[in-house]
Amino acid sequence: MKTELHGVSEKPRNGLAGLKHWRYDLFAGLLVSLISLPFSLGIAVASGAPPIAGLLSAIIAGLILPFLGGSYVTVSGPAAGLAPALLVAMTVLGRGNLEIGYPLLLGVICLTGAVQIILSKMKAARFCTFFPSVVVEGMLASIGLMIIAKQLPHLIGHEFKFHEFFGMLAETPSQLRQTEPKVLLLGMVCLVLVFSLGSLKARWLKVVPPQVLVVGIGIILARLLHLDSRYLIHIPDEPFKHGIVLPNFQGLIADRTLWLSVVTTVITLTLIDGVESLATIAAIDRIDPFRRKSDPDRTLFAMGVSNICSSMAGGLTIIPGGVKSTACIQGGGRTQWANFYNACFLLIFLFAGRGLINLIPFSALAAILIFTGYKLCRPSVWRHTAAIGSEQLLIFGTTVIATLATDLLWGIIIGTSAKMLMTIAFELRAGGLPIRAATPLGLAAGTLGGIADLFRNPVVDRELIDGTYHLYLGRPLVCFNTLQMSKELENIPTEAENVYLHIEGGVSIIDHTSCDNLTYFTEEFESQGNRKLGVLGMDRMRMRSSHPSCMRLGVPGLAVDGPCLLEAVEELGVQVGEVD
Repeated sequence: MKTELHGVSEKPRNGLAGLKHWRYDLFAGLLVSLISLPFSLGIAVASGAPPIAGLLSAIIAGLILPFLGGSYVTVSGPAAGLAPALLVAMTVLGRGNLEIGYPLLLGVICLTGAVQIILSKMKAARFCTFFPSVVVEGMLASIGLMIIAKQLPHLIGHEFKFHEFFGMLAETPSQLRQTEPKVLLLGMVCLVLVFSLGSLKARWLKVVPPQVLVVGIGIILARLLHLDSRYLIHIPDEPFKHGIVLPNFQGLIADRTLWLSVVTTVITLTLIDGVESLATIAAIDRIDPFRRKSDPDRTLFAMGVSNICSSMAGGLTIIPGGVKSTACIQGGGRTQWANFYNACFLLIFLFAGRGLINLIPFSALAAILIFTGYKLCRPSVWRHTAAIGSEQLLIFGTTVIATLATDLLWGIIIGTSAKMLMTIAFELRAGGLPIRAATPLGLAAGTLGGIADLFRNPVVDRELIDGTYHLYLGRPLVCFNTLQMSKELENIPTEAENVYLHIEGGVSIIDHTSCDNLTYFTEEFESQGNRKLGVLGMDRMRMRSSHPSCMRLGVPGLAVDGPCLLEAVEELGVQVGEVD
């Protein structure tokens, strides 16, 4: 992805220094606001909150984040990925009553923001790399499916009894017989339109986003069909006077039966916020034409402050959005001022265009969100995962099913556990678990030692020779020790012109996440000038598929078991108890 860089002699910076790029950021802010308006309204509705809550979240994010920094061209606001979690939390806290649950949820969002600030001060953002990329992708795919399911009531104009995925799926056939024909017709037209426009690559779509066209067509159809007002967005006459709901902290404290739900929701929102946000800023950093690197901990701090402010004003959780951030880059945005201008335009829309906003039909917003959900779980995502390796598809599918059957928090836990068990199984297969001694106790010690290696620094030695830095990897390279590997690469001496990673015989496995990271590290390092990062020894490892970032297994070592063990050791001429 490219953008014009005319007249730029240095990398644009945030703060007052970034104001000199105001022309580029102003246009990008306008473009993003056109996308943000329907998105924010739709996400609020999908979360079970009043439509204005989405706009307030986006406005607060744009007014606060640019002054706290952390990233450069990411645009923050309410996220579709969190809508299912927010709706479930609101339902649980309100015991089925969303009107009661909404103020309670605002209190939980405020607590989540406080936790994020504490974690940012503890430099905890880096721990998000612990989660396997395939599990994160599975979580996003399940979120996509949940978004689609939860938008069906708005698409057909009739509420469902159930709120969980499989319940709504089972209920769909009977509910389709009770559809509101006008709402369904409008929704289907918008759905066809957004899918058709979303697949086009025309340049004019970068100036007039598909979401804006869909909303415009939806408004026209709603007027022609004389759609009832209950199927339309409603923003109060004085939004800041009548539209703001305050957090109900007293309700959270007084009712002890809610405490467990509060803790669970805070953990869920913090975890998903962190994983999705840091994945987004990493993805946006890769397409930033100026190759700037975001600060994850500062971003986490900014999110925490924004979430506290948003919840106090009746808004939802705030995280960086991939769609809006990509649009910002395509529109020529250069600094966080684009996010600020986006908020300013949304304020103008809220006050000057409230009458027009109130003409937007829910079914048009549902069509936009269904398309967003589809992009998260479309067939190509499954095919891509399968191409990387059958084990990746198994973990991916496990995460999706677990998330849909339970919730997002348990989905991540189960998916990560499945990944860990599969990694151990492949390490056993590759002979990566050493035999400490030819006894059951020795075998157990060797197995535990091999498992512990999955979490240890894979680098066993390092040396600088004539301007070339050598890192020797002697342990498995997997997602669980990516943090240590990242630290090693960050601490490369500045005088090193070339860096070589040596994959030694002790490396029994390199997983998909680590292969992806190695590719990214190489590109990042070589973008710094006349420097080179090479990986030596990968050719000795067996690829699980033809995909360049597939899992790689080392050549099997000594792998004997049961009664054959003593015989095998004696044949090697080694006495029992001395094998290491």
